[in-house]
Amino acid sequence: MYTGPYERYVALGDSQTEGLGDGDDSTGLRGCADRLAELMAVDSPGLTYANLAVRGRLAGQVRAEQLGPALALRPDVATVVAGMNDLLRPRFDAVEVVGHLEAMFAELTAQGTRVATVTFPDIGLLVPLARPLGDRVVALNARIREAAARHGVAVAETYPHPVVTDARLWSPDRLHASPLGHARIAAAVAEALGLPGNGDSWTHPLPEAPGARASGPRRALDEARWVAGFLGPWLGRRLRGRSSGDGRAAKRPDLVPVGTGEVRSPSGRPSLPSPPASP
Repeated sequence: MYTGPYERYVALGDSQTEGLGDGDDSTGLRGCADRLAELMAVDSPGLTYANLAVRGRLAGQVRAEQLGPALALRPDVATVVAGMNDLLRPRFDAVEVVGHLEAMFAELTAQGTRVATVTFPDIGLLVPLARPLGDRVVALNARIREAAARHGVAVAETYPHPVVTDARLWSPDRLHASPLGHARIAAAVAEALGLPGNGDSWTHPLPEAPGARASGPRRALDEARWVAGFLGPWLGRRLRGRSSGDGRAAKRPDLVPVGTGEVRSPSGRPSLPSPPASP
């Protein structure tokens, strides 16, 4: 069901929506929401776009800090993606997390906004140490689907597709998408919203890369480097009660026109980045 063309798109969420893994703080972050705005702008050339997401935010914080400003912008389309930061915390409660998401779904749709969200991948396939969290992912996704159905929210079903856990779709920290991963998330939401010309090509597997299968010792070394480079600092912030988003504000708090300088495919639509040669 497509209800466009759209005039005002607002993105709510955490680091994935902010765009971590797709650019950096020096050159600027792009990310799945920026890429989705570019896809929307193909058929909604007057589209304006705001991104209220801030890294590190829990679902309750997204609701408390971003819902009010989002409603004030009166979007006709919005994305609400949060819950992964909650899932990684020791005291995770799927009912509480989705309660915050559903409250956002309810208020936005009551205002006439077309809303979209996503289900989450099995992070245990990306981070072996996170395999015990698999049941949490299943529970969170199930409740997201139920809440979305109650409010007519479009759901980009990323969980069932094996390509979503291809390492090439993820940045070295394995928690944030790579540029290619952000492009696939944007394409998934575009399909869920029924944007013209956007189908299920995002679900297609990437070509096999030469030398992609690492040996046992190489995998062990990779895990050790990941623990030292990413897990250790993350745990350190948790122990100090700190967040990667402390002191940060939304990168795009106001509705402004979508940029026109993005790379486009011959069809006139923003193109997907090419996969790297190896994971």
